[in-house]
Amino acid sequence: MTTYYDDRSVRVTSTALRVDDRSWPLAELTMVWHRRGSRSWRVLAGRGAIGAALAGPLVAALLGIALAVWLHRSLTVTIAIVGASVLVGLAVGPLADVLFEHLDRSYVRGSRELEMWATWQGRPVRLLSTGDALRFGQIYRAVQRAMERVPAAAPAQNVIGSSGSRPSPRSRP
Repeated sequence: MTTYYDDRSVRVTSTALRVDDRSWPLAELTMVWHRRGSRSWRVLAGRGAIGAALAGPLVAALLGIALAVWLHRSLTVTIAIVGASVLVGLAVGPLADVLFEHLDRSYVRGSRELEMWATWQGRPVRLLSTGDALRFGQIYRAVQRAMERVPAAAPAQNVIGSSGSRPSPRSRP
């Protein structure tokens, strides 16, 4: 038995697909396809918050410089305000690396709910639902590889399809 994917809740082997406490023999799955749900506003709002966190110190620095010029104070006060503003702007540097990493991870995970469906015993069954696009892609590809190696009992068996209600062959999710 070959294992194509294995994590805490999903295991794809050459004989079966197990998701949580449910298991489906691959030989009984006649068609597999995926569907994408609507965008998650929570994920999009999180990305916007990261962008605001990146822009905040820079905007504060620019406002501080504008304030220093607008006040027309002594040269010492103006230099102090501009210096403090530049330091605030530079503070975004170390923070930016962490924030860009979080932003990058949010794009890897995706912003949609992804579902894997199959025809099992003549009826459609949802095999998996996740919001993690990277994990979903790995699982979907593992199912493809596993089903390519399952001997088909009928010509319509073991078809991997694309998103939507009418599956058609496809190489990637």
